[in-house]
Amino acid sequence: MKPDSKSSTIFNVAVLVASLGYFVDIYDLLLFTIVRVPSLKSLGISQDEIDKGIGVWLMNIQMIGLLLGGIMWGILADKKGRLRVLFGSILLYSVANIANGFVQTTAAYSFWRFIAGVGLAGELGAGITLVAEILPKEKRGYGTMIVATVGVSGAIAANLIAKLVPDWRYCYFIGGGLGLVLLLLRISVMESGMFHAVATDNAVKRGNIIALLNNRERFIKYLKCIMLGTPTWFVVGILVAFSNKFAIEMGVKDPIAPGDAIAFCYAGLVLGDFVTGWISQLWKSRRKVMILFLLLTTTCTAVYLHQSGTDKVFFFTVCFLLGFSVGFWAIFVTIAAESFGTNLRATVAITVPNFARGMLVLITMLFGWLQHSFSYLTSAGIVGVVTIGVGLLASYLVPETFGKDLNYMETI
Repeated sequence: MKPDSKSSTIFNVAVLVASLGYFVDIYDLLLFTIVRVPSLKSLGISQDEIDKGIGVWLMNIQMIGLLLGGIMWGILADKKGRLRVLFGSILLYSVANIANGFVQTTAAYSFWRFIAGVGLAGELGAGITLVAEILPKEKRGYGTMIVATVGVSGAIAANLIAKLVPDWRYCYFIGGGLGLVLLLLRISVMESGMFHAVATDNAVKRGNIIALLNNRERFIKYLKCIMLGTPTWFVVGILVAFSNKFAIEMGVKDPIAPGDAIAFCYAGLVLGDFVTGWISQLWKSRRKVMILFLLLTTTCTAVYLHQSGTDKVFFFTVCFLLGFSVGFWAIFVTIAAESFGTNLRATVAITVPNFARGMLVLITMLFGWLQHSFSYLTSAGIVGVVTIGVGLLASYLVPETFGKDLNYMETI
């Protein structure tokens, strides 16, 4: 099944909806990090608990939701369709977003961050899969580049709105409202032709996640795809999310607000996703771009952790460069989507980024455990070596997928 000629342009409705869906996805995903301090303080939580206790717990419970949601949405996308999951996930995280604006206790906050995580798990992978399957193979990189570039700018919008609105609760209401409005565009989006072709064949087994685990070759390929995204969440979830604490440890002259650090980081990510997508099309390679940018991540991480007595201008500049260096999220998810057949493609494309996001739970645990023996900065450095090293190894070992024909099935 070739891409529909009506959908062959990179500027089609599916690309638009996937882009805007990812925009709201990132807005919600990073919003808690941005409003973590004021929201928890308004619920009567001390700063120490925000830094080490309930603040970390809420981030982790959201990530656990992403893990479980990734499995659920991935299976459904291969069984029921990419489009149903794309909009089902948007509906769920929009409702959860609105509910977050009404919470009065940390228990309620935990519950709705978990539900938001489940909802957020499906949008990106389903959108990337849909875009990859409807566009010609020569244009796939441009389509996913647009999705990521528009999408990650949601973090910048979240920080801007958090500064403009008088109450953190309104930030959640706005995010939920944006998601619900986005659902109105569903009527103009068509399902992937490749999925339709597979769905009509009852002999083809679809969405079988066990098939990713019981075949050694497939499992190793799947694991390498997950490992590619690990460095991103070390940068975003540790270095940037706790930038206020890092700034104190490094003696930065000015107080640092995590929301501002996230905005600068994601501004870099916007540019990085555009550049990596463009270079991958120019070089006709995904792997080479991943390796190049992971080496850049290594350099930027070293610069970040060796600041001493700098001011906020320099600090935020480094945050921007860190974001630029991990601006390979679209390439990473596209590699996952291109690495597997149509009957498992959405399962992989949805679970892989969420397992990579969910790795933050293990990363924060390792970071906390290391602090019993090492300083705050040294602990971060060790975690950086591990996570970036894993990403570089995976980039070296993963097969090249640029220009690959996606019209095939996995034998299960």
